[in-house]
Amino acid sequence: MIRRRLRATVIDVAPVFGFTMGFAVTHRVVVALGLAIAAGLGVCVYRLVRGESVRRALAALGLICVGGVLAARSGQATDFFLPGLVVHCVMAVVTPVLLLLGWPPMALVVGLITGERTKWRRCAVRRRAFVQGNLVVFAGHLAMLAVQLPLFLSGQVVALGSVDLFGPVVLALGALLGWRVYRRRVGTHRCEAPGPSDIEMSHRSPCVERTSRS
Repeated sequence: MIRRRLRATVIDVAPVFGFTMGFAVTHRVVVALGLAIAAGLGVCVYRLVRGESVRRALAALGLICVGGVLAARSGQATDFFLPGLVVHCVMAVVTPVLLLLGWPPMALVVGLITGERTKWRRCAVRRRAFVQGNLVVFAGHLAMLAVQLPLFLSGQVVALGSVDLFGPVVLALGALLGWRVYRRRVGTHRCEAPGPSDIEMSHRSPCVERTSRS
């Protein structure tokens, strides 16, 4: 599992690697963009041949194209990384608001993956656990933003690209640690909808805590 995820991460950063290496060698934005787009298309073809989902590859290719347009129009290679910086900025601003409102982005993603949608909101224990786990993911976005923004403002293209290569690893590690925090906070707690005999108690909490028996 870990080896497969590592391989997927290496493949996903191929376009950024192509752009960074292309600019480091030639110092030409057009050449770097050509390598990045070619690498992005290569990743899509690779996943299609292997019968894997290309959603993430297409999303990454979309960001590459947006960044490529920005860099081509301005002539500044650093603008290639602007879409990724915008994503980190949006998450840095939106995440605290959603956490305060009780809608952790991590919980929304898990709800979509598992098909439970927003049923987790019925359980106060799970809501708190998702908030605590999401703080770890939020820290990953802040870390990337704190490192990349000064590099972007100072125009250090190669350094910015080198840091961006570790972005998926940092975010994946944050998601993994966030999930572990969530699981630890939930522990043996299980949530159940109250039955007909529990009508009087249903307004208090639909959660029932079970302890494992040794």
